[in-house]
Amino acid sequence: MRKKILSNLPYLIGVVVILALFSLRFINLKTLPVFADEAIYIRWSQVMRAEQTLRFLPLSDGKQPLFMWVVIPFFKLFRDPLVAGRMVSVLSGLGTMVGISLLSYLLFKNKKVSLLAAFFYVISPFTFFFDRLSLADSMLSMFGIWTFIFSYLAIRYKRWDLAMLSGFTLGGAWLTKSPALFFALMIPSLWLFVNWDKTLKKNFFIFIKILALWLVTVFIGYGFYNILRLGPNFHLIASRNMDYVYPLNHFLVSFFDPLKTFLLASARWIVAMGPWPLLIAAILGFIFNYKKHKKAVLVLLVWFLAPVLIQSEFAKTFTARYIFFSIPYLIILSSSVVAAKFNKWGNVAICGLLSVFVIVSGIFNYYLLTDPAKAKLPRSERSGYLEEWTAGHGIRETANFLIEEQAAHPEEKIVIGTEGYFGTLPDGLQIYLNRYPEITAIGVGLTFDTVPPPLIDAKAFGDRTYLLVNASRFSGNAAYLGLMKVKEFPKALKPNGTHDSLLLFEVTNEALKNKVNLGKP
Repeated sequence: MRKKILSNLPYLIGVVVILALFSLRFINLKTLPVFADEAIYIRWSQVMRAEQTLRFLPLSDGKQPLFMWVVIPFFKLFRDPLVAGRMVSVLSGLGTMVGISLLSYLLFKNKKVSLLAAFFYVISPFTFFFDRLSLADSMLSMFGIWTFIFSYLAIRYKRWDLAMLSGFTLGGAWLTKSPALFFALMIPSLWLFVNWDKTLKKNFFIFIKILALWLVTVFIGYGFYNILRLGPNFHLIASRNMDYVYPLNHFLVSFFDPLKTFLLASARWIVAMGPWPLLIAAILGFIFNYKKHKKAVLVLLVWFLAPVLIQSEFAKTFTARYIFFSIPYLIILSSSVVAAKFNKWGNVAICGLLSVFVIVSGIFNYYLLTDPAKAKLPRSERSGYLEEWTAGHGIRETANFLIEEQAAHPEEKIVIGTEGYFGTLPDGLQIYLNRYPEITAIGVGLTFDTVPPPLIDAKAFGDRTYLLVNASRFSGNAAYLGLMKVKEFPKALKPNGTHDSLLLFEVTNEALKNKVNLGKP
């Protein structure tokens, strides 16, 4: 009985790790406020669900639509649209974790490495953070790891069916996000695993076959991508991509700008959210496994480092989620440290390093679950997700308030004007008001020192009228303009000790009397 339990122990641990992933990812899934891109993607999904002719709507902004397509059926499972979108990322994270565990075992033939890699993925704040956001990056990461797996198996066993499966996953990645191009270009690095023959003639035929396998994968993947030509704005993908990257000759003009800046930023993100013991474990895993598993650690280093380097050189804008799809290969490198041979004190040091990783990650994740403002997020991430206009503090609460007001006054219609026309507002509000046609949310401007004319007109028509705006964008005198502040939702503190707030104003009858609001002299 004891032998049977021990033989099945890795599988039991695997089940526990999967349950841990779901529990950690799903608990308090709404703690972090809706982010700008989340609001856009979820709103697109709602519109595509309602109107079949708009199934390629994301192409209008140069975005691939697969993530939004997958979100659509989740609206039937979860009433909260934000939870529906974020659950897609949670499940994508599960797919990535399983892929990491399988790939670790394929490369190192060690169950400890496989289980540790899965465990690292579950508790790393980097993966924990982005697997809980309704963004396409988790799905891209999942397709990437499985493209690696199927391509590796296709090359090792020279099988066309596995090359085709790799093409399917590569196609899924290409339908998700443009950086899938990295996967197609990095597959040839797996040729290191080919068992070359001693004779030149046989090596020539082996090379032709593995080249053909790669071409099959790329052909199928690109075929999937060309499904998007059915949409009316396919050409915008290429044009929008150029808004984010420099042309190829950029490195000849200014090689170290922004390479140096973005590489340092990438290092800070990994040190803070990896967190740092993960990076040390990866370095040790590479060094001490180089002799025994040279091919594995070299290929993993390429799949982790190449996208980071290339994006650092050519990207115009750079955030932590842009390197998220590279993190699984860093995690596998880190977990490989347990496959290396150390003496007694070396093993103690490794155990200590892993313990520090668990403690630091646990504290970080605890704050992400309970109070994200206390988490030690890197400056760029904290700013975007918690402090600035891109952070949607108070949006869900505002929607609930409007729904209650409409229920209390069913004879009246509600019109709410928001800052912006696209993004956090009004999309973040519209995702919650999708089921309530009596409430209309419209974008009415970017900065405000008067009440926008559309809201004056709505109030004059007899509708209950509101204005939702960030305090940093409002410079008017609310009392003078006839605005009554209903609610205020503070965002996280900035480094200087100040904070922005989301302000909800009701447009009163006084606004109709104010000539400034009517645009009159």
